[in-house]
Amino acid sequence: MDTGILILRLLVGLLVAGHGVQKISSHLGGKGLEGGTEEFRADGFRGGALTALTAGGGQIGSGLLLAVGLLTPLAATGAIGVMTVALTVKWRHGLWVQNDGYEYPLVLIGTAAALAATGPGAWSLDAALGLTPYPLWWAALALVAGLGSGLLTRLVLHRPAPAAPHAAAPGRR
Repeated sequence: MDTGILILRLLVGLLVAGHGVQKISSHLGGKGLEGGTEEFRADGFRGGALTALTAGGGQIGSGLLLAVGLLTPLAATGAIGVMTVALTVKWRHGLWVQNDGYEYPLVLIGTAAALAATGPGAWSLDAALGLTPYPLWWAALALVAGLGSGLLTRLVLHRPAPAAPHAAAPGRR
């Protein structure tokens, strides 16, 4: 079981961290901080470079913590939060990733929640430091706090879409 959890932690943690690296640098196929800033603006978010740096830093930090199994509930909360924001961006496209849907962020949210529930396993820094096992209520807290922080971020930073111009009624100028 510990081997499976280790593989899952490494896979998900490094993917989340890599996604953050792409937001703020040209590594791993990223478009640099300017590209990350433009991506957020195109998705309707305010904040410019600070938004991209915060999101990228959150993804890098939470992903690396998940990968090494350190402070697992906190790491899961961070991953769930940033992936909730991504899910809200992709929501309008439906579930499936081939239509730019939210399938991938949803899988990462579910996996981070599962890691918070199972714990990081014996081959983790949490175990080496004697921090495990975490009580199960930490998983519920990680899920609620992660979802809540992602939704709050969306609420605070997302600009409403501009209103469509109204066409003049026939016969009016």
